[in-house]
Amino acid sequence: MTATDTPTGMPPTTDACAGVGAEHMWPDHTHVLDRPALAALTGPHARFAERRGRVLRYPPDVTPWQALPEQPDADDWADAVVLAGPGAEVPLLGFHGEVPDGWDITFRVEGVQLVDDGLVTAPDPEAVPLGPADVPEILDLVARTQPGPFLPRTIELGTYLGIRRDGALIAMAGERLHPPGWTEISAVCTDPAHRGEGLASRLVLAVAHGIRERGETPFLHTGAGNTHAIRLYEALGFRLRRKTVFMGARPSAAYVRRAHVPGAHGGAAIGGAGAGAGADVGATDAGPVGDSAAPPHDGEPLPVT
Repeated sequence: MTATDTPTGMPPTTDACAGVGAEHMWPDHTHVLDRPALAALTGPHARFAERRGRVLRYPPDVTPWQALPEQPDADDWADAVVLAGPGAEVPLLGFHGEVPDGWDITFRVEGVQLVDDGLVTAPDPEAVPLGPADVPEILDLVARTQPGPFLPRTIELGTYLGIRRDGALIAMAGERLHPPGWTEISAVCTDPAHRGEGLASRLVLAVAHGIRERGETPFLHTGAGNTHAIRLYEALGFRLRRKTVFMGARPSAAYVRRAHVPGAHGGAAIGGAGAGAGADVGATDAGPVGDSAAPPHDGEPLPVT
């Protein structure tokens, strides 16, 4: 199945989005890939959703992204502060609106979204599944290669594959956001000593094969300035779907006082399956999106992760 075979639509309402105004969060014209974090958290990744009012996020040790409604109002922005913690950075994926007065943009990276349009996928005989026991090695590889944020529980988001040489993990790729019918390929990285061997491309195709086997369509994000990486992905069989933006914002202390945080929306934060019903959630581990604006390393594709 290719991207053109998947119909435009909104995700089904799930228990995780019940009562948070999902019908107002998903206008009829919105494709799930236009708001992939929101689509995932109100769909296949609903078990991870932590929410307050109409604002959702992943647990801070899973992935940093928050998801706001299509047209957030003052209450939504105040609730975003409560979820992140007053003064914390709020990371926003694919948000194209304006932040309120009293907020500062902390980072903004122009990006692109690419979708499967003819990938020749196949399992890789050298690729092995990675699991929780591999997380220390994964975090070490991520620290050395800087593909973007990979946190202690990111491994729970989907399938991750790695290639080992002499027992050492030297390359990996896996699945992150999971909007209905789609799965994002992410955390693509290769040890510097093994770049230029095509390992990243092999792993991307192997991860994409597993996604296709489930009847879903692979997609990914990368920085708009990564022109070489974009050409490599297009050569593999991805095509450009849309331009997007990766950004973060932080409220000023004056805004927090004016919005009466943490009393926004009244009462305790509403937790999803990841937080426990009715639980308050803590501050997010928000951070930059990695080397999204930098060129790919030695010819290896470098997605934003």
